[in-house]
Amino acid sequence: MSAKVDAILKLEVPVIVLLGERQMPVAEVVKLSPGAIIELPKPADDELELLVNNKAIGVGRAVKVGENFGIRITFIGDQRQRVLAMGSAAAEAEAAKAAEAAAEAMLAGQV
Repeated sequence: MSAKVDAILKLEVPVIVLLGERQMPVAEVVKLSPGAIIELPKPADDELELLVNNKAIGVGRAVKVGENFGIRITFIGDQRQRVLAMGSAAAEAEAAKAAEAAAEAMLAGQV
């Protein structure tokens, strides 16, 4: 294996297990406080999505691993799909910067 490939394989990427998601108006998000409950439109026994770099690569079931949560993978895409999911994060970094700037503007009362 070449040194470049070996170096790439050592990179760390964000791995996310998605419990669920829903849309909420910004006004409701701003009003959230400790103790608030957000109901997710997903049955508790549904499989969870496994994301790498915010791209779905598989699904699985929640499991308990000691005192932690884990995921038992029930389906995973092929190796090519997983490698493509780890593609350039540059566009995502730009989007994150734009979101951060919007948040700062809101906190400063500019929006």
